[in-house]
Amino acid sequence: MVLTKDSPRPLVMGIINVTPDSFSDGGRYHQREQAIEHAHRLINAGADILDIGGESTRPGAIAVSVQEEMDRVMPVLEALYQAVQIPVSIDTRRAEIARAAINAGAQVWNDVSALRTSDDSLKTAADLGIPVVLMHMQNEPDTMQLAPHYDDVVGEVIAFLQTRIQAAIQAGIRKENIIIDPGIGFGKTLIHNLALTQGLPRIISETDQPLLFGASRKRFIELLNPDTPADQRLGGSLASALWAANAGAHIVRVHDVAQTVQALNIWQAITRAGS
Repeated sequence: MVLTKDSPRPLVMGIINVTPDSFSDGGRYHQREQAIEHAHRLINAGADILDIGGESTRPGAIAVSVQEEMDRVMPVLEALYQAVQIPVSIDTRRAEIARAAINAGAQVWNDVSALRTSDDSLKTAADLGIPVVLMHMQNEPDTMQLAPHYDDVVGEVIAFLQTRIQAAIQAGIRKENIIIDPGIGFGKTLIHNLALTQGLPRIISETDQPLLFGASRKRFIELLNPDTPADQRLGGSLASALWAANAGAHIVRVHDVAQTVQALNIWQAITRAGS
């Protein structure tokens, strides 16, 4: 599987958190059957990719053991193997989890640490030969929101991504298999998140890679609209996804798949009518 930059609209990646403590839906799909049912709902809603994660990386989250993460994700991946017709992504920072997931049928590795957590992550990704998502994160999930600081957030995120792209290529990962993610909400303040979102065209241009954008239900939406819990941030999530689409994002990672697909379909129709 090779993800290209030629899709008429961004691909929609549906989120499946097999965790008890994710910021938006922690605990809702923690059990195997619940996660599988949710996967099929996302597919029916129009998801192009499923992203399955077994470790919360919300601000303040504490890392779980490799075995616990494995026990959470593998039963779901094994149940979905050959039962779904769309690609499945494994959301993990650990090479051993990624390797097991790919062997179980996953086709994309989505790594919030940009292949830095495990010593053999770069080699593992190269050996697996699958698309990888390299995301920017300042510090670690348990500390990233304590005091995030940048002199030039867009420039610094671009520089980090360029460094990781080169490290990936030097390790043997094909350039066409690299996707970048600016990491909205991962070690960023509201101002940083807004600057990065506004700067998406520059990020795409200067990295020359397909971009995944994930702002769904994130806290910066509440900071602009006080007293809106995670499951009431649909409007802000859609606005962010449409901005990303207009900026040239290739994938949007979302909780609300049906609404995002509808919004993107209308955006695409309007865009085509104008041309």
